[in-house]
Amino acid sequence: MQPVDIEEEDYSPADLASAVADNAKSLILKVPMALSGSRLDQGLAEMLPDYSRSRLSAMIKDGGILLDGAVPQPKTKLLGGETIAATLSPRAEESAFTPEDVPLDVIHEDEAIIVLDKPAGLVVHPAAGNWSGTLLNGLLFRNPSVANLPRAGIVHRLDKDTSGVMVAAKTEAAQLSLVRQLQARTMKREYIALVRGHITKDGKVETSIGRHPHQRTKMAVMKDPQSGKPAVTHYRVLERYAFHTLIECRLETGRTHQIRVHMQSIGYPLEGDPVYGPPMTGIDADVREVIRDFGRQALHARRLTLVHPSSGQEMVFESPVADDMREFIDFTAGLG
Repeated sequence: MQPVDIEEEDYSPADLASAVADNAKSLILKVPMALSGSRLDQGLAEMLPDYSRSRLSAMIKDGGILLDGAVPQPKTKLLGGETIAATLSPRAEESAFTPEDVPLDVIHEDEAIIVLDKPAGLVVHPAAGNWSGTLLNGLLFRNPSVANLPRAGIVHRLDKDTSGVMVAAKTEAAQLSLVRQLQARTMKREYIALVRGHITKDGKVETSIGRHPHQRTKMAVMKDPQSGKPAVTHYRVLERYAFHTLIECRLETGRTHQIRVHMQSIGYPLEGDPVYGPPMTGIDADVREVIRDFGRQALHARRLTLVHPSSGQEMVFESPVADDMREFIDFTAGLG
């Protein structure tokens, strides 16, 4: 299982295949002639793109990689045609994928799937800065058999500070079914969001989303569609307040921070969002204090519709708006 530095993202069949491949520890490789003249660490980085050159170099120095049966150095020049025997040490982060008794609010569970109501503040998948106490650790504790599945059965994520309903698989067949539903855009996901500003009518945002060119921890709408992944968000006005609009968002795709990026891109950022949110200037001090106390983006995944992988029956799961967000919405409704 390979953690990635994103929070909310749907997984593809290729992602799952990559995660399965990550579990392989021993490989025999034949050096392509095209790598003749390259350093061993450079060549390995070409042949094993899932591993960084620095990590491969460390494995060479630790004796985990043999070149034609001999212990090489990272700078050893390749001739082409050599045989590499690689014993790939687990990533340091893989040791974090251990069962932990993390409380899980289960909406539904059967032999194939588990549907959860994720609270704000719970990280879904171990990543830098959050190697333990994640939803994945809790899934491994509750159902140890999911250790045999890529990403412990997780097929999509919610951002750490987004609350609401999400699903994970308990079998390989169920995981593949859910991933295919996400790919086919037949799994329906509806969110409630509070944005700053007045939205006058329902609409759709359709753009390409990719890494921000200068701030790599952020995502952005890309001017060049080839620079990112296609993303589609539909939004519908539910309520209008003095300074805010409560909307329902429906995802066709599941890109990192999709709703947050899309609503910011059209001038209606999510209230409270620490990354993409509106400025705090020009706001009364008491209102600023409430927003800061809320402490997260006003986004909640309230409804998930899917076809059950085993029965073929369409199922709808709902999560009531989290208490902190309901109170925050009530507060903004009373402004003005």
